[in-house]
Amino acid sequence: MTRSFMMVIAVVAVMSLMASAGTISGKVSGVTGESVVYVEAPAGKTFPAPTQQPVIDQKGLMFEPHIVAVQVGTTVQFLNSDNVAHNVFWPSVGGNKKLTHNLGTWPKGEKRPFKFDNPGAVPLFCNVHPEMSGYIIVSPTPYFATSDKSGVYKIDNVPDGSYTITAWHEGAKPKSQPVTVAGDSKADFTLSK
Repeated sequence: MTRSFMMVIAVVAVMSLMASAGTISGKVSGVTGESVVYVEAPAGKTFPAPTQQPVIDQKGLMFEPHIVAVQVGTTVQFLNSDNVAHNVFWPSVGGNKKLTHNLGTWPKGEKRPFKFDNPGAVPLFCNVHPEMSGYIIVSPTPYFATSDKSGVYKIDNVPDGSYTITAWHEGAKPKSQPVTVAGDSKADFTLSK
């Protein structure tokens, strides 16, 4: 009898957790191509660092993918797949020039890791090939999404509550707005340069 009661409690708890998480979806307009939309961290709330380590490749004299969104605490692996040496550096993180970093230069086939502990946009460059550029958007929460090329995005499993949500696009000013999540919520953005 006690075991059955515990099973019922467990099922109810799981269902209530599922019911208390929703989605935020919408469209980023005023710009073309991919945007990143993320939920700002509520005051005093931290999130465990992810274990997955995304790879940004230097391939065909380009950063591939061009835009990568990660959560704070993520280690990104930078790979060189070109037959020439590449360098990776960034002049700031979220506009903070004290967070500049240079990973150095390395040959084909090698990777260099870096853990991003500060939120914000990270513009990527190569000292060897000044035409190369890319971006890492470091989200303060695990609740973020990269839009499709038409600007449509969807962030799943956001706990119900009130948040500030921010949209970022290369070459445009980021824009933030409040959103209340209670099941499915909508947040559209119009960005400008």
